[in-house]
Amino acid sequence: MASGFDVLADLVRGATFDDFLLRPQFSVIERRDPAAIDLSCRFSTHITLKRPLVSANMDTVTRAPMAIVQAEEGGLGIIDRGFRSGDIEPQVREVQKVKRMQHIIIRDPYAVTPETPLSAAAALMKQRRAGTLVVVDAQRRLQGLLTERDLRFVDRTQGTVASRMTPLPALVVGHGELTLAAAETIMVERKVKKLPLVGGDGTLLGLITARDIDRQVRLPFATRDDHGRLRVGAAIGATGDYLERAAELVKAHVDVIVIDIAHGHSTVMARALDGFRKAFPAVELVAGNVATADGVRFLAERGVNAIKVGIGPGGGCTTRLTTSFGVPQLQALVECRQGAGEGGVPLIADGGIKRHGAILEALLFGGDTVMLGSMFAGTEETPGDVVQKSVVLPDQQRSVKVPFKVLRGMASIQAIRDRLDVEDDEVVDLEALGAEGTEVSVPARGSVRPLVQDILKHLCSSISYGGARSLDELRQLFRADPARYLVKLSASAKRESYER
Repeated sequence: MASGFDVLADLVRGATFDDFLLRPQFSVIERRDPAAIDLSCRFSTHITLKRPLVSANMDTVTRAPMAIVQAEEGGLGIIDRGFRSGDIEPQVREVQKVKRMQHIIIRDPYAVTPETPLSAAAALMKQRRAGTLVVVDAQRRLQGLLTERDLRFVDRTQGTVASRMTPLPALVVGHGELTLAAAETIMVERKVKKLPLVGGDGTLLGLITARDIDRQVRLPFATRDDHGRLRVGAAIGATGDYLERAAELVKAHVDVIVIDIAHGHSTVMARALDGFRKAFPAVELVAGNVATADGVRFLAERGVNAIKVGIGPGGGCTTRLTTSFGVPQLQALVECRQGAGEGGVPLIADGGIKRHGAILEALLFGGDTVMLGSMFAGTEETPGDVVQKSVVLPDQQRSVKVPFKVLRGMASIQAIRDRLDVEDDEVVDLEALGAEGTEVSVPARGSVRPLVQDILKHLCSSISYGGARSLDELRQLFRADPARYLVKLSASAKRESYER
């Protein structure tokens, strides 16, 4: 192990983010612009992100809306498993919503036949929120297109798709596989917004839309797969229906599976990993959580592609309060990086980040990416209803209604109750399950997108203060000579630095 990490191991024993400042260095960049500064990082063995942010697989944080924003902004969202045991379809639908949000070529557009009743076609459009349906015959040969405009002011209880569709002779089509640039040229010249692609025998190959072309250009840092679709992950457990759930998620083209339990260095996890790898040897797999070098080696030896690091630092976690077990997060990250080795299995720093500056620390001290939950809580994209609560204004001594949303740890009593469908159980039985999380109300706020963009701007500022040109360069400089950067804080220095 590099000498820099040996130095870090001594410095961070018992320490976490607020125990240090970083000494400013000579800045070598002129613009702190996220569009110009390389923030790319490894999320897992085979997935690289252009932004090091991952939204947590919590049922009050990440469903499809959050995952879409994270992927569009260059990060990744992990769809939670907070659905009732055995109820797999809701989680699969969330993954499908993300995967259908963007494409280069839509390989499986929603389709009907010419004989389909207009009422059924309209219902499919409404259910899938699709503005266009391709019309194909039994051999999947293209027959036409049906759009919302074709159904406007029409009695949808009468007639079939054939009576309202734009038939094939009137369509502009592309022949064979086309590049995005070639498709765009045709669409501009022929003034169309949708371009079906057909093979030599007329079989539908896919559909290209102007909206998808625009998104490919407008969102250059988005996290996409080889087909131009947004990437998304999904979490499963380590017992019960976890293999069945994984199978359905893989069918929905999920990009990564996260086996997520409170204590990943365990017999339960070993059994789950063995079963998963036997069934899905090539699927990208993340496992956790662990907080020690032994835990990292244990998971790496079982073929995982990334490891979540963090036992008890999260805002919704009570593990350390209820069990007295855990490792301060900076110490955990350094020890786990020592266990993985430089360039080894990627680590995801999960928990304990309460301010933007701590994100950089997590990335320098061992993390390849950071997983954020409470930092995104209360935004429009998080699941859950907005509730109004009375809050007393201390300066005016009057009560006002303030909108709130719920944030809860996935090991909380409430999350366990929903996931296991045990509403009728006695409270004592729930407590016997060993809950290690809590539920809190957080103020409701606007979209998470500007919050993500602010985080990235501050990360670029950190890189500037650190004397580097990119995130990877700053990480290398720091790990080569930690003492050059680190300032261990006294109690009064902590107050001066972080209490506002």
